[in-house]
This record gives sequence, structure tokens and C-alpha cells, in this order.
Amino acid sequence: MKPRSSRPEGAHGTPSQRQLRVAEEIRHALADVLLRTEFRDPELAGAHLTISEVRMSPDLKHALVFASVLGHKDIRPLLPALKRAAPFLRSQIAPKLGLRVVPDLKFVADAALDQASRINEILHSPDVARDLPGGPDETEQD
Repeated sequence: MKPRSSRPEGAHGTPSQRQLRVAEEIRHALADVLLRTEFRDPELAGAHLTISEVRMSPDLKHALVFASVLGHKDIRPLLPALKRAAPFLRSQIAPKLGLRVVPDLKFVADAALDQASRINEILHSPDVARDLPGGPDETEQD
């Protein structure tokens, strides 16, 4: 009999289908709760949060939630408030998930939007534009 691996079902550490499905369900449930809930915490009261991704641990007991604030504002000041609100959020998403154990939620800042903005700025800079086809150098030769 072959020993059971402690790795997730996918090859080379990729998430299993179950991890991906549960992560997506949690993302949708959290987005719904954040949209419809008025928080008593003054830090979260007026914040427009978005959940871009959720990553699950192989045992489905921990969820890493990537969050950002709409309008390219920095979410880092809100992370302590989200940590305080995590038990409440778990209680709100529990009925929607239908899992035996609702995972612990750990909120982290999603840097993907910042990176996309930075790449966009670089691509539109004059130094890069002159190296692209149809850039300023080619139009001068015509």
C-alpha cells in the first residue's frame, strides 16, 4: 500500500479542485457580506472593500483573503480592523458555505492592483514608447 501524501491533491503543490471551489465560495460570501453589512467599527464603516482572491490551506482550516480598497487607497491601515472583524465575518459566511468547519480568515493587502498600475505607468513612459512599434521614432521617419 502506498503511503498517503500530505500534499494537496494537485501536482507539485498546486491547489486541489476542492480548495479552489471552497476559496471561490468564500470569496463570493465575503463580498456579499461586505457589500450588505454596516460595520460598527468606525474604521470599516465607510470603507469600500473588495476581495480579489482567497487561498485555502490544504486542510481547509485557514483562508488567506486578499483584500483591497476601491479607489486605489491603501488597505494596510484597515488590516487590524479586518482582523478584529474576522470572527464576525466567519459567523456571517458560515451558513452560506455549508462546511463542517468554517476556516479562520487572515486578511492581507492585495498588491496586484498597485503592480498593474506601476506596469501601466512603465509601459506608457516615453522611454518604453520609443522602443515599441509605431512609437515616436517611427512616426518621424514617415
